[in-house]
Formats: sequence, C-alpha cells, structure tokens
Amino acid sequence: MYDECRQRVWAYVVSRAGRQIADEVVSETFAIAWRRFDDVPEPALPWLLGVSRNVLRDNIRAEIKQESLARELETWNEGDHAERVAERFAVVRALATLSEDEREILILVAWQGLSPRDAARVVGCSPAAFRVRLHRARKRLAQAVEGAPAIVNRPRVRSMHKEWS
Repeated sequence: MYDECRQRVWAYVVSRAGRQIADEVVSETFAIAWRRFDDVPEPALPWLLGVSRNVLRDNIRAEIKQESLARELETWNEGDHAERVAERFAVVRALATLSEDEREILILVAWQGLSPRDAARVVGCSPAAFRVRLHRARKRLAQAVEGAPAIVNRPRVRSMHKEWS
C-alpha cells in the first residue's frame, strides 16, 4: 500500500500545501493508516487522500492557533504588566468607594455596553432618571479616581476613566 500510494498522496499534499510540509503530512497519513490498517478499504488511495486532507487541515488549525497565541502574547508584552495591574487596581478601588447602585449603573453602560435607554429598563426607571443617575455616578467615580494615589494620573488610567464617561 505504501509503495503503491505514497507518491500520489505526496503529490496531492504538495498541490495543496507545498513541499515544505508534504513529507510530514505524508508520514502522519501513513502512520494513521498503519494504526488503522483493518479500517483501510480497497482501493486505499481515496481513503489515504482523505486522511492526508484531514491531517493537513489539523496542521493548519494548529498553525493558526499558534499564530493567534503568539499575537496574544505580543499584546501582553506591550508595556509594563505591573503598572497596568496597579492602574486597574486603582480604578477598581475607586469603584469600590461608590454605592452598589452607582457601580451597577456604570457597569451596565461601560462593561455590558448597554445604552442608557436599555440600562434604564434593567434597573427599572425612566431613561431620563437613568441619565441623571449615570451622570452622578460618573462624577463620583471621577472624584474617587482623582483622590486615589498618584498612579491613577497616568495616561492609561485617565483613558480607562474616559471609558466610563
């Protein structure tokens, strides 16, 4: 089976993905065929081509995952993590000084992305009353952030504060 089909499986993989990975995919294809030898139908070529197609697809998925992980790690490496943690902690600390109702209002708008009209439905008040409550909560958050330690005056915390506004 190997001698009869190897070249055609290899040519198929080269036509789909190029020579660089063809040997690896063909090797994996025949390793699967060996493990599942009793499942290989006659003629074996269509089955082997299907297996090589799946192996190739799995390799592409793994490569995409690796690239995605690498991009994610690159974003983590931008800037100082300790500084970002401290900045976020300062904003969370400022939020903790607000009442439960004020926090809920800010969270509905900033974290949940609701419009004031939709958020008003959630808390059970009119949109006008919600906007007044939102304005007051933003004002109290701004005061709490300004009263926090010096770290919150850095540009990143100011931008986080603007997200709430």
